[in-house]
Amino acid sequence: MKNKERKLSEYIDKLNAGQKPEQHGKPTDKSELEKLCETVRKVRSLKEPDMPAGDYPARLAASVNKGLIRNNPENNKKRIWLTGMAGVAAILVMAVMLNSILPFGGASIVHAMEEAFREVKAYHGTLEIVQTNAKGEQSLQAELEVWANKEGYYYIKGLEGWQKGIVTANNGQRKWQVRPDREEVHVFPAFPDAYRFTFELGKEIQQVKNALSAKVVGEDTVAGRKADILEISPHNGRAYRIWVDKETKLPLQKQSAMQNALQYTITYTQIDFSGSIPDEFIAYSVPYGYKEIDTNPEQLVNSVEEVREIIGFNPRPPESIPAGFDQDGIAVAPGAGLSKLYYLEQDKGDRVIVVQGRPVGEFNAAPTAVLGKADNNIAEIQSPVYEDLGILGGGALYAGITDISSIRWRQDGYEYAVVGSAPLEKLAVFVHSLTGGSFEMPSADDQTSDAPRIEVPVDLEVEQSSQKGVDAGSSPWRLDPAFVAQVFVSLEMSPGGITGEYPVGYEELEVIRNNGKDAVVEVSGDKTPIRRVYLKRLIRQDSTGIWTVIGYDPSDNE
Repeated sequence: MKNKERKLSEYIDKLNAGQKPEQHGKPTDKSELEKLCETVRKVRSLKEPDMPAGDYPARLAASVNKGLIRNNPENNKKRIWLTGMAGVAAILVMAVMLNSILPFGGASIVHAMEEAFREVKAYHGTLEIVQTNAKGEQSLQAELEVWANKEGYYYIKGLEGWQKGIVTANNGQRKWQVRPDREEVHVFPAFPDAYRFTFELGKEIQQVKNALSAKVVGEDTVAGRKADILEISPHNGRAYRIWVDKETKLPLQKQSAMQNALQYTITYTQIDFSGSIPDEFIAYSVPYGYKEIDTNPEQLVNSVEEVREIIGFNPRPPESIPAGFDQDGIAVAPGAGLSKLYYLEQDKGDRVIVVQGRPVGEFNAAPTAVLGKADNNIAEIQSPVYEDLGILGGGALYAGITDISSIRWRQDGYEYAVVGSAPLEKLAVFVHSLTGGSFEMPSADDQTSDAPRIEVPVDLEVEQSSQKGVDAGSSPWRLDPAFVAQVFVSLEMSPGGITGEYPVGYEELEVIRNNGKDAVVEVSGDKTPIRRVYLKRLIRQDSTGIWTVIGYDPSDNE
């Protein structure tokens, strides 16, 4: 090796070893060598750029050679020849160096994936989704039959797992999901389709192309096919891996990062390429006897990662659930931006849904609700549910669930509801897990140190008669402590009787305490003679018991 090439090679070796070359920063009598060393330093300082096509070394060599010739017009032919050789040698050495310090191989595979996918019109395969928890325990979430083309049309049918028998399709005019379990067809807009299906080849390749880096980290065999393993570092989010078929140059498998103690491995156990999707698979129809749902539709998905793709956040799963319960599905309500985690107790058939969404407006607990605390915030506890659950409410929320109870609260910028047919004690276990143990559910035995300044006499015989009337279906307002307080305060203001609207509006009343047995209602406004009303369930201490006023505090402006 000529002296110049040897010095350049030694310079590169020092940089690769993380050492400072002796000649670094020192003047040299070889201006060409100094320029080449400067070029090497600049390349070495780069961190995982998007590399150009495979002819990059040749083009760079030509460019360097041309620059050296231009900057040295007086050199003779021998000088030019030596400089060119030095440049080529340097570039060859740098190419080897780049393969070791930069994702050059990854860039080549990404380019190959793009080229391979250009030849694909449609594909058909079997997709397997496996969940791994922090303990290393694995469970099959779903096995899916997948048909897709490059126009954005697709047909997905669940073969195993939560979505067994469920079909999700998009034909460019509409998107729909057939739910045999409910005999429903949920209809969504075909475009924009925020989320199509997990591990869509075109989307995966695009995401890899746009990532910060893609590095080859090993080789493996997937579904009997040899594959390169790429580690992908996205702009936002944690690094993940994909396996690329060495033969077809297309992705075969993806493994997410561990997040919320869960990791997903998604694999095409079989895949082939065809010209189109069968027409009958993407022809929209509603099976006989099924109901079409196009208002607040709900889409079943296979993982929390899919939830994030659709509504932009990862739902928080409970760290522990009551014994006997198993997870029974994941869904989203795209229009409302809600995630839903379903749980089922196999022996008793009790169902529980953990709902999460971004809050809208103020948190207002239902007046009939018992008030607890979750993460030091007000928790609305209803058993049974009489009122809509705010932004988390709606008929689709508890479809298929009877005798519903719920616990609703806000925490860390989200609103949660645990809803189900299970007893409140079991719902509380879910809430404890979601809040990290910070949950207080009041008991009817809890006593308050507050006592009314003025007591109101009560005739128990009259109250017993009123309870019988409510049981028979009359005066249901007696089950709402705020409504009872409104009537009481209004009659104090209008002793002769109420005509027209109540002098105190319902919106001016706030239930500040309710343990299921005792309640305190605060009255706002500057006209009311009463600031607080104290109530008690005297006849029956459950959700069917009427409320009775037992005292009050006068307002300061009385």
